[in-house]
Amino acid sequence: MNWYVAKMIFRIVNNEGSNKAQFDEQLRLVSSDTKCGAFEKATAIARQIETKFNGHSKIVKMAFVNVAEVNLITALEDGAEIYCNIHEPEAPDVYIGWANHKAALITLNN
Repeated sequence: MNWYVAKMIFRIVNNEGSNKAQFDEQLRLVSSDTKCGAFEKATAIARQIETKFNGHSKIVKMAFVNVAEVNLITALEDGAEIYCNIHEPEAPDVYIGWANHKAALITLNN
């Protein structure tokens, strides 16, 4: 049995008709003998967690789009890479500021 990391994409739809599209990208661990099996399993999991909920007096739906990536994890060990995505932001300083801000929030919450 192998471990895979699957990227599941959900579209966030609310009843306010917001014109700005929002998507939730989730990385989930999936075990399977094959990459195809991992894709099928990830799709089934995503369909199970697709949901509709009431948030701040509005109906919000997480509509499953698809499984966009399935990657084999070659080693389960401390520091093993499970996912990589290269960003090319138009404003590198803003991106670095965002990353530093997120890190500071993690530090504050610990």
